[in-house]
Order: sequence, then structure tokens, then C-alpha cells
Amino acid sequence: MDVIRNIKEVFNQVFVTKKLLGSIFFGVVPALIFYIISLIGLNSVGFGIMEILRDPAQQSGTSSFLGFMSNIGIWLWISSAAICFFFVFAPRKVVRKNFRELFFLTGMLSILLAIDDFFMIHDRYVNQKICYLAYAIFAVTLFIRHYKTIIRLEGFAFLLAGAFLALSIFTDLIQSRVPLSYEYVQVIEEGFKFTGAATWLYFNTRVPYSLLNTNCQS
Repeated sequence: MDVIRNIKEVFNQVFVTKKLLGSIFFGVVPALIFYIISLIGLNSVGFGIMEILRDPAQQSGTSSFLGFMSNIGIWLWISSAAICFFFVFAPRKVVRKNFRELFFLTGMLSILLAIDDFFMIHDRYVNQKICYLAYAIFAVTLFIRHYKTIIRLEGFAFLLAGAFLALSIFTDLIQSRVPLSYEYVQVIEEGFKFTGAATWLYFNTRVPYSLLNTNCQS
């Protein structure tokens, strides 16, 4: 009887209507919609099904480490975005409105940089100067709106990340004038960008930590 009772308790805890519907409508349904639309949309413009589904390295037979640093850099942007958007949707008693806006802005900047890196937007589709200007305006606006919070919590990390990313952009813009081979310039540029992305992730982990620590002490 105890075994049956325990099974019923587990069943009732797992198959709760609210949780069941939440998993389906906010997990399964969006995933299926995105999956189907992506397959149909990309296939309609000439991509084969296997070209859409399989990893590029798997299709080309090249090493899985091809573009290693670039891929890790994208992980850093995505990690920052995930942390920020987690706190955007956190309960109001945990995150106040002004902090929620800060997390939203830093999350949006992170996801935009991730999309740019992943799809090579500024290399192939949009003039790089327009992209760089847009990112600079976004970052400056973010800092102006929340400079007191940023400086109080992790001002140095914010400025350091911004400095590394600015150096990466500057190197990219002047690379044709630098008396070094393209390979060496890329090492410098990508090094600045990778370090900036890592420092940006550090900033986006420290801000919520400092915030939660302050809430616990108050």
C-alpha cells in the first residue's frame, strides 16, 4: 500500500495540469514552430534538408575544432544573454524595475553581438561601420541610463569589457593600414574581442550576484 501511495504522490507531483500545459505551450510548441518554419523556409530558398540539419564540420568532413575560438566566443555572448534574460523574467520581489531594464539592455546587446558573430552580419550583410556605430550607441545609452548602478556594482568590469571590444573594432577598421600580415592582425583583433566577451560575461555574472547579495543583507 505504501508503494502504491508513493507512486500516486509522484504521479500527482509530476502530472500537474499547470506544469503540463506550461511545458507544452512554452517549450514544445515554440520549438516545433521554429523547427518547422526553419526547415520549410531554408529549404524553399535552396538549402537541402541535410544542409539545414547537420553541422558544417560534419558535412564538409573537416575537423570539429574548425573555428574553435569563434564558436567559444559565441558561447560567451549567449551565456551573458541567458543570465540577463533570466533576471529579466525573475519575480518582482527579486529584481526591481530599474534593475530589470538594465538586465534587458545588457541581454539585448549580448544577443545582438551573438547573432552578429554567428551569422557574420557585419562581414556579409550590413556595412560594418553601421553595425559598430549601432553597438556603440547602444552601449553608451545603456551606461548613461544606469551608470550609477554599473559604477556601484561592477564599474571597472564594464569599462574593461568596453575597452577590449573598442580595441577589437579599432583594429578591424585600421587593419588595411597596419604593416602586419592579415593573420597577425586577426590574432590581435580576435584576441581583443574574445577577452572583451569574457570580461562582459564576468560583468553580467557579477551584477546579479552583487544585487542578490545586497538584497539578502537589506
